[in-house]
Amino acid sequence: MSTRPVISLIEHFKDLPDPRVNRTKDHDLIDILTIAICCLLCSGENFNEMEDFGHAKEEWFRTFLSLRNGIPSHDTFNRVFAAMDPEKFLECFLKWTQSLRQRIPQEVVALDGKALRRALNKDENPRYIVSAWAEDNSLVLGQLKVSEKSNEITAVPELLRALELAGCIVTLDAMGCQKKIAREIKEADADYVLALKGNQEKVHEEVKTFLDHAAVEKGKQRSVGAAVPKIAATLQTCETVEKDHGRLETRRYYQSQELDWFADREKWQGFANGGNG
Repeated sequence: MSTRPVISLIEHFKDLPDPRVNRTKDHDLIDILTIAICCLLCSGENFNEMEDFGHAKEEWFRTFLSLRNGIPSHDTFNRVFAAMDPEKFLECFLKWTQSLRQRIPQEVVALDGKALRRALNKDENPRYIVSAWAEDNSLVLGQLKVSEKSNEITAVPELLRALELAGCIVTLDAMGCQKKIAREIKEADADYVLALKGNQEKVHEEVKTFLDHAAVEKGKQRSVGAAVPKIAATLQTCETVEKDHGRLETRRYYQSQELDWFADREKWQGFANGGNG
């Protein structure tokens, strides 16, 4: 672990309210938080492991923490986190992860919703959590649990507003292919890549028809050397061949920046000719 990210962590957590009364403050709050977070980043999972991690790395921690009464016990970690305001902690944590994310320009941030796996009663719906993953940093920037009477689509704009995404490229699967979400991303000064499937039935059919036609025209030009129509001239292609489970898989990709044919292009903010969307 380098010193710089730890110092950044301390700066972002130094103003977090301490839930303890003065007579119980045997350890500085920032010492407890720093050891705990560093432990979790190194795959620690509980309060006992936080104490063990502190003892194992005590010499290193003493280079930037006071540790005036040594390493906190597992009971101390437990009591402090049980009493802490989770929303205030999350606010500081998000500011810290944002400071790390901003070190890499044009970071790809993937937003994804996952169902929480647990036993459900007959009349219950599955609960979801939406996460923002910074690919180059290998860092979760934030997570948001979806309310019980809602779905993951409603949580995406809320998470977008909580993050600093200026200059990023935000990716979402088909559930996030919504005009409102595209607008939220552009208002955050970010760009987007949205997966398009059948949930946007009309748009999906229009795009499929255009690309199928363009691919056919480009194929004709290659085979007979005919003049290239505009629809085919804008088409870029890529092909990959992979061997998996004893079989060869060929995938062909088609891309075009020609959007004059798309009637609803003005309704999708940032979706324009020249690849600005």
